Amino acid sequence: MKALQYRTIGAAPEVVSVPDPEPGPGQVLLKVTAAGVCHSDIAVMSWPAEGFPYELPLTLGHEGVGTVAALGAGVTGLSEGEAVAVYGPWGCGACVKCAEGKENYCLRADELGIRPPGLGAPGSMAEYMLVDDPRHLVPLNGLDPVAAVPLTDAGLTPYHAIKRALPRLVPGSTAVVIGTGGLGHVAIQLLRALTPARVVALDVSEDKLALARKVGAHEAVLSDAKAAAAVRELTGGIGAEAVFDFVGAEPTVAVAGAVAAVEGDISIVGIGGAALPVGFGRLPFEVSVNAPYWGSRSELVEVLALARSGMVSVHTETFSLDEAPLAYERLHEGSINGRAVILPNG
Repeated sequence: MKALQYRTIGAAPEVVSVPDPEPGPGQVLLKVTAAGVCHSDIAVMSWPAEGFPYELPLTLGHEGVGTVAALGAGVTGLSEGEAVAVYGPWGCGACVKCAEGKENYCLRADELGIRPPGLGAPGSMAEYMLVDDPRHLVPLNGLDPVAAVPLTDAGLTPYHAIKRALPRLVPGSTAVVIGTGGLGHVAIQLLRALTPARVVALDVSEDKLALARKVGAHEAVLSDAKAAAAVRELTGGIGAEAVFDFVGAEPTVAVAGAVAAVEGDISIVGIGGAALPVGFGRLPFEVSVNAPYWGSRSELVEVLALARSGMVSVHTETFSLDEAPLAYERLHEGSINGRAVILPNG
C-alpha cells in the first residue's frame, strides 16, 4: 500500500510503498477514508536528530477516519464496513486517568512505550492503518469523513480546553482566540455554540481573520503590537475571562497574558514552545494558566454529536495521498485556510 512517511531527519515526507498491515489479536484494520494534516506534524519534522523521540520511518497522520476492513482475533462490537473515527491519544486503558476515559492523560503511556498514531505509531496517512484496540474507535453515524476527520484533533483539542473554562464564560464575558487557523476557527464555533460570551479573534493573517468572522467571531483583531490594547478597549479595560492561544509562540503568549482579566483562564494550546511566567505581579490576580492536551474519549463523542447537529464544521481543503507533501508545504507557508485533509483512497 501507499503511505506518507517521515523517513530522514530534516527531510520532507515521502509517499512510499509499504507492506499491507494485518490485524493481530485485539486489533482493527481500517481502510482510511480521510486523514488530517496538522501543525504538530511539522513540529515533529522540525526536531533535531539529538533527542528525536520516535523511530523512523514514521507514517504520519494522527487524525484519521475510515471503514473497518478486518478484525483481529477476539474483537467484538464492530462489523466490517462500519465507518469510524480514530481516537488518537492512546493510553494503557487501565490507569486511573484511562479509567475516566482520559487516555490523553494516561499515567503509564511513556513507561509502556504507547504512542499515538502518527506520533510514534503508524498513522492514518496510508491506504490502511492498524488501530490497537476497538475502544479507540467512535462510530461516525452518518458524518462525512472529510468533515469528521479534523474533529478528532482540531475539534477535540479546543473542545477540551473550552469545556474546562465554561464556568467563567457567563453572559457579559469575553473569550479571546489567538490563532484562527485549523484549531482556532473551530474554537470560535464551539464558543458560539456552548457559551454566551463575546468572541474576539486574533491573527496575523487577514484571510484567517475573514474566516474567523465567517464562522462567528464577534470581533476580529489583527495580532500586532496594538492587539492587547485593542482587546482591553473592547472589554472596557477589564480583559477577557478566557484566553485560548492556539499558537503558543513568544508574541502570542505575551498577548494572552496582557489581555487576561482578573481571575481569568489562559489555555496555551499551541506548541510554539513559549512559556508564560506566573507569579505575584506577573499577571492579573488569580489568573490560571494551563497547557491542555487533546481530550477524552467521551469528549470526542460529544464533538462529533455537535457536528452532527450542524453546530460546528471545519473549513477543509482536500488533497490526494500523492499530493500530501504539497499539503505540508502549504501548511508550513501558512496558505492553508482551515484544515488540509488527505484522501488516501480517494
